[in-house]
Amino acid sequence: MRHATVADVMSTDLVWVRPTSSFAEVARLLHDAEVRAVPVLDDDRHLLGVVSEADLLPTVDADERPPHWWRPRRVRRDHTPRARGAAPTAADLMSTAVVTAEPDLAVAAAARRMHAEGVRWMPVVDPAGLVVGVLGRSDVLSLFLRDDDEIRREIVEDVLVRMVFVDPARVSVDVRGGVVTLTGELDTGTEVELTQLFTERVDGVVGVVNRLHAAVDEGAAHYGIDPLH
Repeated sequence: MRHATVADVMSTDLVWVRPTSSFAEVARLLHDAEVRAVPVLDDDRHLLGVVSEADLLPTVDADERPPHWWRPRRVRRDHTPRARGAAPTAADLMSTAVVTAEPDLAVAAAARRMHAEGVRWMPVVDPAGLVVGVLGRSDVLSLFLRDDDEIRREIVEDVLVRMVFVDPARVSVDVRGGVVTLTGELDTGTEVELTQLFTERVDGVVGVVNRLHAAVDEGAAHYGIDPLH
């Protein structure tokens, strides 16, 4: 069973700026692209930092007149205002402590990283240090928009047949809105537990209702007790 990776769902239509880009250029790009932040890259597409709307606010607060179309969406006041008359560039404004993701990272792991770090998006950096895309929350959520029939087919073909090695005819798999209901009888409790565990790990599954039961009481069998008597 293959899990979706960051490379499968990330956006490769990358919007970025150079370290020499001016305040106005950065603000214009944020406005026109309707994004809250952009990576700062060198000419070889190596990541240097990130400039967000919040990084531009100290300049605005310092009475640097922003373009008339610039309307920051939120206010952050934890920066020291820049002196009047300065001409900041992206290199001056950017944050260098950037949370990133790797292309081969599982989407579920990337989602946990985003939550733990409190970020809405992450640049995706390959092993050579090049930015190859951007992963946003919407990209992560797209994983849970899989068709129910597609999810059911993966559970039957991969989980039941290839991983637990049971006859799929013994298990009824019903998927509605990403919630999977498993019904039927398997030989052992171990098979029941593994079926639920692997089903929970299928991309797009948001919940599992396990109505499976085991034909054999493994605890009784271990002590030589016939579970039928």
